Amino acid sequence: MKKTLIASGLLLAGNAFAQEEVKPFTMDGELGFIATSGNTETTSLNAKLSAHQELEQWSNDFLFEGLYKKDDVTLDDDTSESQTTAQKFFISGQGNYKLANPDHRLFAFGSYEDDRFSSFNYQSTVAAGWSQKLWDNETTKFEYSIGPGYSFAETSEGEDADSFIVRGALGFNWKISDTATFKQTMSTEVGEDNTKSKSISSISAKINSSLSMKLTLTFDHNSSVSEGTEKLDTQTAATIVYTFF
Repeated sequence: MKKTLIASGLLLAGNAFAQEEVKPFTMDGELGFIATSGNTETTSLNAKLSAHQELEQWSNDFLFEGLYKKDDVTLDDDTSESQTTAQKFFISGQGNYKLANPDHRLFAFGSYEDDRFSSFNYQSTVAAGWSQKLWDNETTKFEYSIGPGYSFAETSEGEDADSFIVRGALGFNWKISDTATFKQTMSTEVGEDNTKSKSISSISAKINSSLSMKLTLTFDHNSSVSEGTEKLDTQTAATIVYTFF
Protein backbone atom coordinates (compact mmCIF):
# COMPACT_ATOMS: atom_id res chain seq x y z
CA MET A 1 0.00 0.00 0.00
CA LYS A 2 2.79 2.43 0.95
CA LYS A 3 4.77 1.72 -2.22
CA THR A 4 1.62 2.30 -4.29
CA LEU A 5 1.04 5.70 -2.65
CA ILE A 6 4.70 6.67 -3.09
CA ALA A 7 4.63 5.73 -6.76
CA SER A 8 1.36 7.60 -7.22
CA GLY A 9 2.92 10.75 -5.79
CA LEU A 10 5.86 10.57 -8.18
CA LEU A 11 3.58 9.89 -11.13
CA LEU A 12 1.30 12.78 -10.19
CA ALA A 13 4.28 15.11 -10.13
CA GLY A 14 5.11 14.10 -13.69
CA ASN A 15 1.68 13.73 -15.27
CA ALA A 16 2.23 16.74 -17.51
CA PHE A 17 4.31 14.59 -19.86
CA ALA A 18 1.14 12.91 -21.06
CA GLN A 19 -0.96 16.07 -21.18
CA GLU A 20 1.07 18.70 -23.03
CA GLU A 21 3.19 18.99 -26.13
CA VAL A 22 6.80 19.25 -25.05
CA LYS A 23 8.31 22.71 -25.39
CA PRO A 24 11.59 23.82 -23.75
CA PHE A 25 13.34 20.92 -22.00
CA THR A 26 16.72 20.87 -20.25
CA MET A 27 18.64 18.01 -18.67
CA ASP A 28 22.01 18.04 -16.90
CA GLY A 29 24.16 15.16 -15.70
CA GLU A 30 26.84 15.47 -13.00
CA LEU A 31 29.67 13.12 -12.11
CA GLY A 32 32.35 13.30 -9.44
CA PHE A 33 34.94 10.58 -8.71
CA ILE A 34 37.85 10.37 -6.27
CA ALA A 35 40.23 7.42 -5.85
CA THR A 36 43.35 7.37 -3.65
CA SER A 37 45.84 4.60 -2.91
CA GLY A 38 48.99 4.13 -0.87
CA ASN A 39 48.83 4.77 2.87
CA THR A 40 45.08 5.33 2.58
CA GLU A 41 42.70 3.85 0.05
CA THR A 42 39.51 5.73 -0.72
CA THR A 43 36.94 5.48 -3.47
CA SER A 44 34.15 8.03 -3.81
CA LEU A 45 31.53 8.40 -6.53
CA ASN A 46 28.64 10.84 -6.68
CA ALA A 47 26.26 11.33 -9.58
CA LYS A 48 23.27 13.52 -10.30
CA LEU A 49 20.72 13.84 -13.09
CA SER A 50 18.32 16.80 -13.15
CA ALA A 51 15.70 17.81 -15.70
CA HIS A 52 13.36 20.76 -16.16
CA GLN A 53 10.38 20.93 -18.51
CA GLU A 54 8.48 24.14 -19.24
CA LEU A 55 5.06 23.59 -20.82
CA GLU A 56 2.14 25.89 -21.52
CA GLN A 57 0.26 24.81 -18.38
CA TRP A 58 2.94 22.95 -16.41
CA SER A 59 6.44 23.52 -15.10
CA ASN A 60 8.10 20.25 -14.06
CA ASP A 61 11.32 19.36 -12.24
CA PHE A 62 12.89 15.93 -11.77
CA LEU A 63 15.99 14.91 -9.82
CA PHE A 64 18.09 11.81 -9.17
CA GLU A 65 21.12 11.79 -6.86
CA GLY A 66 23.43 8.96 -5.87
CA LEU A 67 26.46 8.70 -3.55
CA TYR A 68 28.85 5.81 -2.92
CA LYS A 69 32.00 5.85 -0.82
CA LYS A 70 34.48 3.18 0.25
CA ASP A 71 37.32 3.74 2.75
CA ASP A 72 40.04 1.88 4.58
CA VAL A 73 38.73 1.33 8.13
CA THR A 74 40.96 0.45 11.10
CA LEU A 75 39.66 -2.54 13.08
CA ASP A 76 40.02 -3.31 16.79
CA ASP A 77 43.12 -5.45 16.15
CA ASP A 78 44.82 -2.49 14.39
CA THR A 79 44.44 -4.08 10.98
CA SER A 80 42.49 -2.33 8.26
CA GLU A 81 40.00 -3.38 5.64
CA SER A 82 38.05 -1.65 2.90
CA GLN A 83 34.44 -0.96 3.89
CA THR A 84 31.52 0.91 2.36
CA THR A 85 31.08 4.11 4.39
CA ALA A 86 28.37 5.89 2.38
CA GLN A 87 25.63 4.58 0.10
CA LYS A 88 22.67 6.77 -0.72
CA PHE A 89 20.23 7.57 -3.51
CA PHE A 90 17.44 10.13 -3.78
CA ILE A 91 14.76 10.69 -6.41
CA SER A 92 12.12 13.41 -6.60
CA GLY A 93 9.65 15.03 -8.96
CA GLN A 94 7.53 18.16 -8.74
CA GLY A 95 4.84 19.31 -11.15
CA ASN A 96 3.59 22.91 -10.98
CA TYR A 97 0.23 23.67 -12.62
CA LYS A 98 0.07 27.29 -13.82
CA LEU A 99 -3.00 29.34 -12.96
CA ALA A 100 -4.33 32.43 -14.78
CA ASN A 101 -1.22 34.24 -13.61
CA PRO A 102 1.49 31.76 -14.73
CA ASP A 103 3.70 32.75 -11.80
CA HIS A 104 1.00 31.39 -9.44
CA ARG A 105 0.88 27.60 -9.40
CA LEU A 106 -0.51 24.53 -7.66
CA PHE A 107 2.16 21.89 -7.07
CA ALA A 108 2.36 18.15 -6.51
CA PHE A 109 5.60 16.72 -5.09
CA GLY A 110 6.94 13.22 -4.48
CA SER A 111 10.31 11.94 -3.26
CA TYR A 112 12.05 8.76 -2.12
CA GLU A 113 15.38 8.45 -0.27
CA ASP A 114 17.38 5.38 0.70
CA ASP A 115 20.42 6.10 2.89
CA ARG A 116 22.14 2.97 4.15
CA PHE A 117 24.01 4.86 6.89
CA SER A 118 21.19 6.99 8.28
CA SER A 119 18.65 6.24 11.03
CA PHE A 120 16.08 5.28 8.39
CA ASN A 121 15.77 2.38 5.97
CA TYR A 122 13.88 4.79 3.73
CA GLN A 123 12.14 8.17 3.82
CA SER A 124 9.51 9.21 1.30
CA THR A 125 7.25 12.23 0.95
CA VAL A 126 4.15 13.21 -1.01
CA ALA A 127 2.88 16.79 -0.77
CA ALA A 128 0.69 19.29 -2.61
CA GLY A 129 -0.08 22.96 -2.24
CA TRP A 130 0.79 26.47 -3.42
CA SER A 131 3.84 27.43 -5.49
CA GLN A 132 4.82 30.90 -6.66
CA LYS A 133 7.57 32.42 -8.75
CA LEU A 134 8.23 35.77 -7.07
CA TRP A 135 10.52 37.04 -9.80
CA ASP A 136 12.41 35.80 -12.85
CA ASN A 137 14.62 38.23 -14.76
CA GLU A 138 17.83 38.09 -16.77
CA THR A 139 20.08 37.61 -13.73
CA THR A 140 18.01 36.23 -10.83
CA LYS A 141 15.07 33.96 -10.12
CA PHE A 142 13.30 33.23 -6.82
CA GLU A 143 10.42 30.82 -6.20
CA TYR A 144 8.88 28.97 -3.27
CA SER A 145 6.29 26.31 -2.48
CA ILE A 146 4.39 25.32 0.66
CA GLY A 147 1.71 22.77 1.43
CA PRO A 148 0.59 19.78 3.49
CA GLY A 149 1.69 16.25 2.82
CA TYR A 150 2.50 12.85 4.26
CA SER A 151 5.83 11.26 5.11
CA PHE A 152 6.39 7.51 4.82
CA ALA A 153 9.44 6.32 6.75
CA GLU A 154 10.90 3.22 8.35
CA THR A 155 13.60 3.45 11.01
CA SER A 156 16.74 1.32 10.94
CA GLU A 157 15.09 -0.77 13.69
CA GLY A 158 12.22 -1.57 11.32
CA GLU A 159 9.62 0.65 13.01
CA ASP A 160 7.13 2.77 11.07
CA ALA A 161 7.68 6.53 11.38
CA ASP A 162 4.85 7.77 9.13
CA SER A 163 3.28 11.15 9.83
CA PHE A 164 1.46 14.12 8.37
CA ILE A 165 3.82 16.97 7.48
CA VAL A 166 3.97 20.51 6.20
CA ARG A 167 6.52 20.94 3.43
CA GLY A 168 8.14 24.23 2.46
CA ALA A 169 10.81 24.83 -0.18
CA LEU A 170 12.53 27.70 -1.95
CA GLY A 171 14.91 28.12 -4.85
CA PHE A 172 17.17 31.01 -5.83
CA ASN A 173 19.27 31.31 -9.00
CA TRP A 174 21.79 34.08 -9.69
CA LYS A 175 23.53 34.43 -13.04
CA ILE A 176 26.74 36.08 -11.89
CA SER A 177 28.14 36.36 -15.42
CA ASP A 178 27.81 34.69 -18.80
CA THR A 179 29.90 31.78 -17.49
CA ALA A 180 29.17 31.63 -13.73
CA THR A 181 25.95 30.76 -11.86
CA PHE A 182 25.07 30.48 -8.18
CA LYS A 183 22.13 28.35 -7.01
CA GLN A 184 20.55 27.87 -3.59
CA THR A 185 17.75 25.48 -2.69
CA MET A 186 16.28 24.80 0.74
CA SER A 187 13.47 22.55 1.91
CA THR A 188 11.98 21.45 5.22
CA GLU A 189 9.38 18.82 6.06
CA VAL A 190 7.95 19.38 9.54
CA GLY A 191 6.31 16.30 11.07
CA GLU A 192 5.10 15.22 14.49
CA ASP A 193 8.23 13.28 15.44
CA ASN A 194 10.86 14.40 12.93
CA THR A 195 11.74 17.47 10.90
CA LYS A 196 13.76 16.76 7.77
CA SER A 197 15.60 19.72 6.23
CA LYS A 198 17.99 20.08 3.32
CA SER A 199 20.11 22.93 1.96
CA ILE A 200 22.08 22.82 -1.30
CA SER A 201 24.42 25.66 -2.31
CA SER A 202 26.33 25.49 -5.58
CA ILE A 203 28.41 27.60 -7.92
CA SER A 204 29.21 26.52 -11.46
CA ALA A 205 31.50 27.82 -14.20
CA LYS A 206 31.11 27.00 -17.88
CA ILE A 207 33.98 25.36 -19.72
CA ASN A 208 32.15 25.38 -23.04
CA SER A 209 28.54 25.23 -24.26
CA SER A 210 28.03 21.71 -22.85
CA LEU A 211 30.53 21.29 -20.00
CA SER A 212 30.78 23.03 -16.63
CA MET A 213 32.70 22.66 -13.37
CA LYS A 214 30.58 22.77 -10.23
CA LEU A 215 31.21 23.04 -6.48
CA THR A 216 28.35 22.01 -4.18
CA LEU A 217 27.82 22.15 -0.42
CA THR A 218 24.92 20.08 0.94
CA PHE A 219 23.49 19.98 4.47
CA ASP A 220 20.98 17.21 5.26
CA HIS A 221 19.40 17.29 8.74
CA ASN A 222 16.96 15.07 10.65
CA SER A 223 15.83 16.28 14.08
CA SER A 224 15.11 12.77 15.38
CA VAL A 225 17.74 10.06 14.89
CA SER A 226 18.77 6.86 16.63
CA GLU A 227 21.51 6.85 19.27
CA GLY A 228 24.99 7.04 17.80
CA THR A 229 23.83 8.70 14.57
CA GLU A 230 24.59 12.32 13.71
CA LYS A 231 21.61 14.58 13.04
CA LEU A 232 23.48 16.54 10.36
CA ASP A 233 25.14 15.13 7.25
CA THR A 234 27.43 17.45 5.28
CA GLN A 235 28.69 16.79 1.77
CA THR A 236 31.12 18.85 -0.30
CA ALA A 237 31.44 17.86 -3.95
CA ALA A 238 33.33 18.94 -7.05
CA THR A 239 31.74 17.62 -10.22
CA ILE A 240 31.78 17.88 -13.98
CA VAL A 241 28.37 18.83 -15.42
CA TYR A 242 27.27 17.87 -18.91
CA THR A 243 24.23 19.60 -20.42
CA PHE A 244 22.36 17.15 -22.64
CA PHE A 245 19.64 19.57 -23.76
